[in-house]
Amino acid sequence: MSRVTINDVARASGTSKKTVSRVLNNEPNVRDAVRERVHAAIAQLNYRPLTSARSLATDRSFMIGLLYDNLSPSYIMEVQAGVLEACEARQYSMMVQPLVSTAPDFVERVEGILSRHRPDGLILTPPITDHPKLLNHLRKNELPFASIAPRQPKNCIGVMLREREAAAAMVAHLASLGHRRIAHILGDPKHGAGIWRLAGYRDGLKRAGLKEIPAYLVEGRFSFESGVAAARQLLALKQRPTAIFAADDDMAVGAIWAAAEAGVAVPGEISICGFDDTNIATQVWPTLTTVHQPVREMGKRATEELLLRVLGKGEARMVEVGYEMRMRASTAPAP
Repeated sequence: MSRVTINDVARASGTSKKTVSRVLNNEPNVRDAVRERVHAAIAQLNYRPLTSARSLATDRSFMIGLLYDNLSPSYIMEVQAGVLEACEARQYSMMVQPLVSTAPDFVERVEGILSRHRPDGLILTPPITDHPKLLNHLRKNELPFASIAPRQPKNCIGVMLREREAAAAMVAHLASLGHRRIAHILGDPKHGAGIWRLAGYRDGLKRAGLKEIPAYLVEGRFSFESGVAAARQLLALKQRPTAIFAADDDMAVGAIWAAAEAGVAVPGEISICGFDDTNIATQVWPTLTTVHQPVREMGKRATEELLLRVLGKGEARMVEVGYEMRMRASTAPAP
């Protein structure tokens, strides 16, 4: 079978090639009835425009790049799904690039990626979203970008969540269950999330009238392995905590694993909770009490704001999304 072309769509819809192109690129000045006819013809013919042809006609690559340096596969998979959904709605492609933001040649590597692929814009995830040298380079070269959970949201577009408030609410929940010895597995200090969630943990303790115990603060790196190591350290204490709030779900699941290894019942002897509500939260047993951060929705919303700027279709901004508490089987009243 021969490939369906834009000329076939124009004939089927009774319009011109130029009109079809305008509809494909979501340009204004096309009547709704005409736009509907073109979309109907596209669906009937199963037309898929060639990205190379669109690029030549508009001087765009129709590609969005997603950059990440994050050890949590659950988080990144959710972000990718949201970015891809928003890209497909605008007939854009997505390029995903893992990076090491602490590498001395980090910005040079990003420059190479931009030179090879020429994306129309970038989605930045923590901690890349706060890399000052990269941000300066992108602004200097006028490449649009959207930030997910930046530490400094001023003058940025993208999406964020009140993480400090959410973390405090989780600690308040543990305190309401009678827990007085509440530990925290910290996130990566390079991430805004790690800083905000630690601050929220401290806020929650203060509101509950509880003192911070230095031994109950253990470093993590937003990874399952770091959660295992941190929980082993906490469980080895002479007076171990009765509850652990981990700064993300992967570390919380690592803590559940370490508790099982030590023969400590969850939640009978120790309650464990996390943050993000990625898929792993309901795939582990006991299912994980956590803060629901709409990670997929955040990826989608950040991309939508970026495309508003790229396409000039509206005023792009920093969007704030809400959180929810998800109470599951990994927490219970203090023993």
